[in-house]
Amino acid sequence: MMERSSRFLSLSGLAGILAGICGLAGALHIYFTVGTDAVSYFKPGTEILLLVDGSIVLVFALLFAVFFSVRKAKKLGYTIGGPATKQLLKSLAIPLITGGILCLGLISQELYWLCFPLSLVFYGLALVSSSRYTVNETYSLGVIEILLGLTAFFIPSLNLILWAIGFGVLHIIYGWVMYVRYERAPLNK
Repeated sequence: MMERSSRFLSLSGLAGILAGICGLAGALHIYFTVGTDAVSYFKPGTEILLLVDGSIVLVFALLFAVFFSVRKAKKLGYTIGGPATKQLLKSLAIPLITGGILCLGLISQELYWLCFPLSLVFYGLALVSSSRYTVNETYSLGVIEILLGLTAFFIPSLNLILWAIGFGVLHIIYGWVMYVRYERAPLNK
């Protein structure tokens, strides 16, 4: 009972998997339209493409997260608007909004390539910050996202690939782990 009131336990593994697929689709779109070379991010119109692509990925990932989390909460008989949800959203919002504003500033300065590592770092910080209000695996995912982002700073030619791994592949793995551990009906019951 205490864990239910202090932790958000309605995260859905399916939402993680679908968010990962969205991340991979967004990265593939950038790959086929811009490429992976950091120099190519300076082409005219790239900022609009990156903003639109990133916004679409974010919107669909959030829609999947909300839809599947609400569905799971209803199935488990939890309330979605409790104190744990509010704490989770608050701890996620500060690093995510800060990182988003910083990325917009970098885009306005035509420093597009820095948005890839910074989005990974700030997302990772948001996950680490919010991990005390959800399942333990969230902390590990956050640390890995931060490490990928830091690596991308030093190897700009891998920015898009590392971004695809962080927002695509890792979310699919994380979602699968969440689904298997917390959602899939036990086979022996």
